[in-house]
Amino acid sequence: MKKLLLLSLILFLLVLTGCTENQQAKTFGGTSEYYITPNNKVINVTWKESNLWVLTRPMTEKDSAETYNFKEKSDYGVLEGQYIIKETKVSAPPQKLSYYDSIQKK
Repeated sequence: MKKLLLLSLILFLLVLTGCTENQQAKTFGGTSEYYITPNNKVINVTWKESNLWVLTRPMTEKDSAETYNFKEKSDYGVLEGQYIIKETKVSAPPQKLSYYDSIQKK
């Protein structure tokens, strides 16, 4: 009996380590994080089999970076996965003026 339990545990761990982070969060529960490319805004998130698809658009000046919690709600409340999706907004570095532009401003 102990050998069967040990073998089952080893098999489970092998299956778990062979999964991608997406598969682990979706199938076995747990939490994963995904960082959106800077200066992009999340529009929608969905699963296609074990792949996470994220629809984004470029941020406007008025947009701010936000964090989204994409959670699974299972029937029995076990093995519920969660993806934390984070946006970042990076302001553009100041533009250097060319010599011609600096003369024009004077």
